[in-house]
Amino acid sequence: MRILMVAGGTGGHIFPALAVAEELRTRSERGDGNAPRYEIEFLGTRRPLEAKLIPAAGFPLRTIAAAGLKGIGGWRKLHNLLVLPRTAVEAAAVLREFQPHVVVGVGGYVAGPVMLEAALLDIPTVLIEPNARPGFTNRVLAPVVRAAAVGFEQAAWPYGKKAHLTGHPVRHAFFEISPRPPTLPFSLLIVGGSQGSRAINQAVVGSLPLLRSDVGRIRIVHQTGEPDYNDIRKAYQEQGFLAEVDAFIMDMPRALEQADLVVSRAGATAVAELSAAGRAALLIPFPGATDQHQLENARAMEGAGAARVIVQSELKPERLVGEIRELMASPATLARMGTCARALARPDAAVRIADLVEAFARNG
Repeated sequence: MRILMVAGGTGGHIFPALAVAEELRTRSERGDGNAPRYEIEFLGTRRPLEAKLIPAAGFPLRTIAAAGLKGIGGWRKLHNLLVLPRTAVEAAAVLREFQPHVVVGVGGYVAGPVMLEAALLDIPTVLIEPNARPGFTNRVLAPVVRAAAVGFEQAAWPYGKKAHLTGHPVRHAFFEISPRPPTLPFSLLIVGGSQGSRAINQAVVGSLPLLRSDVGRIRIVHQTGEPDYNDIRKAYQEQGFLAEVDAFIMDMPRALEQADLVVSRAGATAVAELSAAGRAALLIPFPGATDQHQLENARAMEGAGAARVIVQSELKPERLVGEIRELMASPATLARMGTCARALARPDAAVRIADLVEAFARNG
């Protein structure tokens, strides 16, 4: 049974697809006589993130030219429109060559054309909708996909009876993380998404002089993204902080396991991993996210008692330091937030989505 996973561009698209692919691979490798033998390949863009993550997980990666249209204008939009015919031709070639029994997509500009072409060829399609508010591409695809696996109940409306509330798939390693009573040095994890966040990076650098009295009492792990890596690393050194600075953290389960508090964007994968790990968070939604889906994700976490939200317009060093210090001083609050976060997790999300994929692979 050939499964094509369409995911690329950001970690928020790649990691859910990897979690489902790993579940299907596990079933295939068990060889219990009931599960089909799966041949799983990924289709993404030529950006470096998928080129790093997908082969490292042991899956073949095909790439096509693709570019987004939502939220841009001018010459860039015209350029991206001119890429679409090439995207369609290359996607058709992959579908013709690989001949998948099922195509699984996680949204984004690479998934749109591929899922549409697969549907027109009558290839079963399963869409993973990880956000509380469905994104533009996934709303456009709603009429043509066979099934939609939604992470939040409020995201089911565009898909009608095709919607299946599965939760957001994350890797098993996140569910193996144990509760952590805070100890000194207090461990703070800062994550601006898979590509980093300049706004968060700048706010953190501005906060360091205000946190000087806590040097020695606080340990920081910071994922900066490539563009800001050198500047952020230098800022920590100049202020004398114990900090582990990485452009991209490959072992995020380990980073979360060691964290007492997480400062993060609010992409669907980020909040799902926080929930699975049971970690308290300060969430700073990306204001440019399509249809403000990160704000919806963050508010859902906040409403459940699992996180506090700072909108980016209010992200000042004084506010950030105040929130961090208040939570550092209250282990009971951190523990309660972690418990509330874990209550939102769905450990069987990848299993549920794999069941959907398997059903279509068997029955079409």
